[in-house]
Amino acid sequence: MVWSTDLVSQLAKAERGLAALAEKSKDLASPHTLVQPFIRREAVLSSRIEGTLTSYDELYRFETDRRGGGADALEVANCVRALEYGIARLETLPLSLRLIRETHSELFQGLNRQPVAPGEFRRSQTWIGPPGSTIENAPYVPPPVDDMLAGLNILERYIHGPDDLPVLARIGLIHYQFEAIHPFLDGNGRIGRLLIALLLVLWDLLPHPWLYLSGYFEANRQAYYERLLGVSERGDWDAWLLLFLEAVGRQSDEAAAALDRLEALREHYETMLRDERTADRLMQVIDFLLGHPMATVRQIEGGIGASDFKTAQRYVEKLVERGVLREFTGRKRNRIYRADQIFEAIEGTLDV
Repeated sequence: MVWSTDLVSQLAKAERGLAALAEKSKDLASPHTLVQPFIRREAVLSSRIEGTLTSYDELYRFETDRRGGGADALEVANCVRALEYGIARLETLPLSLRLIRETHSELFQGLNRQPVAPGEFRRSQTWIGPPGSTIENAPYVPPPVDDMLAGLNILERYIHGPDDLPVLARIGLIHYQFEAIHPFLDGNGRIGRLLIALLLVLWDLLPHPWLYLSGYFEANRQAYYERLLGVSERGDWDAWLLLFLEAVGRQSDEAAAALDRLEALREHYETMLRDERTADRLMQVIDFLLGHPMATVRQIEGGIGASDFKTAQRYVEKLVERGVLREFTGRKRNRIYRADQIFEAIEGTLDV
């Protein structure tokens, strides 16, 4: 392909943003913990693109107390589950059609969604369009099953084969190709966006899966769909890659800013708690909360390996006293605590 000046410029911006994000993450106190809120934001926003409306707060509430929340919350929680599964599975299995099928199975675990076949590629023709569309008038008709299977095999070989294109451009091509093949009856968008995060880690562009593009795609949903369709209809790769690379650059900057806010908040808490007799243990709770800003005492007990429930409860009570945690259910038992400032740091509204 011929690279336009705009495309070269956008690629350079995206590469700089991604490199800065990768460099920043090297100095974090607890990088594995801090991945957790990023995964959940991606699950919420990726699901929102598909019409599943659960807020970030509602997702954490559902994960903390599964007695409420409904089908939408379960579906978004399953998106978290699929993301975490795919990331962990990369340690033991190459990025392959098998891994994609397994991850898709996690996405639909426990959902009564017909005619979805979790973990299985479709065995019939499908089409994409508004309700009431038919195969004759749908805006996009994916390839028939035999061509779909052939396309998937080609895509798998491309992922593992050599290529002279810049890596970010390759990832953009792979995302488009997966969406165009449309191998599942449902969940193609969420799995296709997950592939982006997996490839960034697999190809050593990021040490941890910090970067997710659904925030940008959700905010520019119409353009996202139009640019993907433009490749299928007109071969307009430039327009798609421009949008994709802009998403990488913008979301890299946003992720880096969120990490800065979380690290600044952690330092604030470390200073605030320095004179406490159990300062080290309280900071262990803080580190747990950075990844799980809504939790019960029992979950905090397990998360920090406390000796018993009462010990964890004392830590929680101290953090409530210091304004770090807030109990919001009003229950006498199974109370749930929320770390408001951590939520603000993740969402970009923190003023420490």
